[in-house]
Amino acid sequence: MTAIPSNPDAKRVEPYVKAFERFEQAGARQQPPWLFPLRKAGIARFAELGFPTLKHEDWRFTNVAPIAKLPFRPVYDPARIPNREVLDQFPLATMAGPRFVFVDGIYAAELSSNPALPDGVKACSLTQALTTEAALIEKYLGRCVRTEDNAFAALNNAFFQDGGFVYVSAGRSVPEPVQFLFVNTGREVGATIHPRNLIIVEPGAKATVIESYVSLGNAGTATFTNAVTEFFLGDQSTVEHCKLQDESLGAFHIASLHSRVGRAVNFSSHSVAVGAKLSRNNIRTTLDGEGIEAILNGVYLTGGDQLADHYMVVDHAKANCASHEYFNGILAGRSKGVFHGRILVRPDAQKTDAKQTNKNLLLSDDATADAKPQLEIYADDVKCTHGATVGQLNEESIYYLRSRGIGLETARRMLIHAFAGEIIDRVKHDGLREELDALVWDRLEQQESVAVGKGT
Repeated sequence: MTAIPSNPDAKRVEPYVKAFERFEQAGARQQPPWLFPLRKAGIARFAELGFPTLKHEDWRFTNVAPIAKLPFRPVYDPARIPNREVLDQFPLATMAGPRFVFVDGIYAAELSSNPALPDGVKACSLTQALTTEAALIEKYLGRCVRTEDNAFAALNNAFFQDGGFVYVSAGRSVPEPVQFLFVNTGREVGATIHPRNLIIVEPGAKATVIESYVSLGNAGTATFTNAVTEFFLGDQSTVEHCKLQDESLGAFHIASLHSRVGRAVNFSSHSVAVGAKLSRNNIRTTLDGEGIEAILNGVYLTGGDQLADHYMVVDHAKANCASHEYFNGILAGRSKGVFHGRILVRPDAQKTDAKQTNKNLLLSDDATADAKPQLEIYADDVKCTHGATVGQLNEESIYYLRSRGIGLETARRMLIHAFAGEIIDRVKHDGLREELDALVWDRLEQQESVAVGKGT
């Protein structure tokens, strides 16, 4: 039995520990024996940490008390399986390539499409991979996820059931993006899923991976998605990743992306957050070889009382690496955007070139943005910069456009779309970039304040 620590958060933690004991008893015979030490360590760490509060420096702008107050109802089977036509309504539905669909966190083979993949490339659900690729999974799973200070990642370690798995052997290339689509049915208040994704790309290989999180059903149901994705990228590999969060406005969404990147890797990751009542992306990338180029981008569009939070650590562990982070937020209504970015340059990471930029565009007087860029440098031959801005549309730019015969509404639209386009244009894959551009355009046009100077 997992002991419950005597701390002020014990009452909130206790239901999770009890649920884990039931989960352990029910699933012990169905999974590899090496997996349960990882799970037990996860629930023990979560019980020790408890939920972060506003007193925690890394969470002082984002209050997760509403998540802690939800009844904890982990989902072990989907409430209902939607049909393929329903899936067509979601963003990125027309993207070519294999698509693996998970309903309430459980793989739905009948909704998925898995065309033949090149030799040396494997893509499937994590549950299937635990059966067919057990030795490979054991070697990597959980190896780069930090749970020392991340209660939600620890909770995922304890309860994850399924998710996406990609393996690309050395020198191979995946011609089309591999997409993992997670559909939340909004079955009941407190319904909780713990998606777990594992992507392994060996030296010299190439791949594009997409994560999409969407909702159907009751848009106001307070559900909780707690996702973890791990990337292991071998030397000289090229990988582009995109995570789209478009869950319902009653949902809570916490995600952790942890990457270990080898020598001379080209890695791009894009976060697009347009849904959920509260969302937080914890991004930690370790540059563990020389000559790496890492590009981390994000755009978040919020309205009403939404909150979108991005917390990022880029760990420069070796010399001659470049990392560039660009995050733009467009905030309307009473919504809030949070960006907390930290660049860590270790003593051996000479010749580091790191840049971090966060810009926020407020479309209403009640929208707010908190930005905390940080540099922590222990090397003396580096080039590191960071910056953050918060403001409204530039009146001079509007005047410039209007002086050339462009109406006020059109001028506002042009500037706002261009602000989001700064991020979307950085997506390398043509089809994905076009889909995201259309999505962002559509969502911005739904905001009344794009056309007029009022919040929604």
